[in-house]
Amino acid sequence: MTLEPLLRRVDRFAGGRHRDHRVAPSDDPRAARALRAVAWILAGCTALGVATVGVALVLAADGEAPGFVVWMRCLVLLGITASLFYFLWRARLGWYWAFRRLQLFTRVFPIVAVVLALIPGLFPGWVIAEQLIFAGLLIAAQALLFSRPVRAAFPAP
Repeated sequence: MTLEPLLRRVDRFAGGRHRDHRVAPSDDPRAARALRAVAWILAGCTALGVATVGVALVLAADGEAPGFVVWMRCLVLLGITASLFYFLWRARLGWYWAFRRLQLFTRVFPIVAVVLALIPGLFPGWVIAEQLIFAGLLIAAQALLFSRPVRAAFPAP
């Protein structure tokens, strides 16, 4: 049993009008290196999310309830990272829509993270630090995704 038919359904939902556009694999080693680096950055985002959940659990066990907003941030961070991994995986298979989603979300999510970090009293200091680190990691991924070799590997339809 192959999962590809199910994944294509997800792709149809997430891919929009370019959901069927697939590019040939690039032979440029710089593009491959950049996508590997993005994978490592996303792994760092995942580790950051797991660490954030860990800190929240330790605080909750010590009687300092982190609060609903912190728990939601933990879940959202892990959900964002999971979706970015999915987009990266599909982009590496040549799906243009997935590459464009990666570009879009690595632009939007850092802005959201910084704006949320700037709201006074919304998060404790350790979550603000996590937000800023998360934003920095995604900005690094964004720089790689908008590099000339990667953009050339995913020509527009």
